[in-house]
Amino acid sequence: MTQEADILIIGSGAAGLTAALQLAQKYKVVVLAKGALSDGATAWAQGGIAAVLEPGDTFDSHIEDTMVAGAGLNNRATVEFVVEQAPKAIDRLAKLGVPFNLGGPTNEFGESWHLTREGGHSHRRIVHVNDATGWAVQQALEAAARDNANITLVPDMVAIDLIVGRHQERFSTSGRVHGIYALNRSTGKVEAFTARATILATGGAGRTYLYSTAPRGATGDGIAMAWRAGCRVSNMEMMQFHPTCLYNLEVKNFLITEAVRGEGGILRNPKTGHRYMPDYDARAELAPRDIVARANDGEIKRDGLDYVHLDISHKDPDFVREHFPNIYEKLMGLGIDITREPIPVVPAQHYTCGGVLVDLDGRTDAPGLYAAGEVTQSGLHGANRLASNSLLECFVFGDACAAHIDAHWDELPPPPAIRPWDESRVTDSDEEVVIAQCWREIRQFMWNFVGIVRTTKRLERAKHRIDLLRQEVEDYYSHFRVTPDLIELRNLVEVADLIIRSALSRKESRGLHYTLDYPDLLPNAKDTVLVP
Repeated sequence: MTQEADILIIGSGAAGLTAALQLAQKYKVVVLAKGALSDGATAWAQGGIAAVLEPGDTFDSHIEDTMVAGAGLNNRATVEFVVEQAPKAIDRLAKLGVPFNLGGPTNEFGESWHLTREGGHSHRRIVHVNDATGWAVQQALEAAARDNANITLVPDMVAIDLIVGRHQERFSTSGRVHGIYALNRSTGKVEAFTARATILATGGAGRTYLYSTAPRGATGDGIAMAWRAGCRVSNMEMMQFHPTCLYNLEVKNFLITEAVRGEGGILRNPKTGHRYMPDYDARAELAPRDIVARANDGEIKRDGLDYVHLDISHKDPDFVREHFPNIYEKLMGLGIDITREPIPVVPAQHYTCGGVLVDLDGRTDAPGLYAAGEVTQSGLHGANRLASNSLLECFVFGDACAAHIDAHWDELPPPPAIRPWDESRVTDSDEEVVIAQCWREIRQFMWNFVGIVRTTKRLERAKHRIDLLRQEVEDYYSHFRVTPDLIELRNLVEVADLIIRSALSRKESRGLHYTLDYPDLLPNAKDTVLVP
């Protein structure tokens, strides 16, 4: 079964739906979601979106903050491009109905959005919807997409592989991408979707790690598929760990937003009560995330703690409840009153700063394949993402992909006839336990050996284990019908290997990559680029 569209978009979050809404003004667009439309990382984003909107703030200041956080590894042209597009992107979201909090100075759009400040920013420039900005954005984009007759939203489709020349009925060595094979969860059948252009908006690879704030489906699918299709991948060692994930034995992966520290939250050692961040950095709690995460990790390991304390109880209770209503209600349900007591927190994997290499038009190395958002390495984040630049990247590069496709539509050939998915030589699995075991093993050794602080010996141990697992998974994949868990495991192995190889190749400590064997910074910042 093959379905054809003008443009195919893999992913239904901020990047994918932004591109879809722009392209649907002229073309037929199909958007595939791995699960439900709102299951991706966009809906989980608590903080907000960064843009220059405050009097006295400047594009140059936002650019410099981004470059400093990224430890000089950013592509300055990309940073300038994204920062300068930010105010317009937020204005478009407001017009779609995103109810940004009010209470700030009147800006160029005649709005008075409240602006908060987060770590690494020199000004207040974060627009937000309480502490659930991503959910508000996701709902507005979904509503607009559903109302557009040119957009077809297809949930519960698990992408397997990009369709290239070898999948044509008339075999070709062309690396042009013509669409994707995806497993329909409801039927258990693999379907082919073809289009003149395909956009990857599949998010990051957080579930490679044992502890992560990422949604369940963040298994690096787009990165792995693009790599198998011949695209270069860059800076995969730059894995961001959020400093403050709730420590609770019942609730997993609940993020305590950066904005809590931006509004005055203090980190303390629970054993001594000491406020320790000024000991690590002059910016204290407002230092970039990599510094705060390493500080938290250091306090925990040095004193044998389970967690550290994030305390905002010294602020007015009404202020805390007003600014963080979702966090307040969630933690009250767990018996923690954040207006009166500190929050137990630990670091957790949070964002994939590396990914598929793209240019300013969102183009990958494979003709016909574009990408936007966390799946990419666009040059925006460098060695560490500045807070609230992630959603912004989705909007700007979603627009960029759409603009380039529209401008070059006549150059995009229609897809050729594609061979159907072949299951003639495989059987149903009789040992699903293999998948569960491999999944657990990857996440455990990635956390232990390729985590916040690394050494060459730990990385070599991780490489040895991933090589063994790759053999097992490839053998399993070749003998049994695909399932959602098997597809994800195959991608996890691929992405974990890319992370480890990238980390081994960087002989310095820069930004998110901190290794005890190479603690110094090299004089020249260079991207890690892996070529298939």
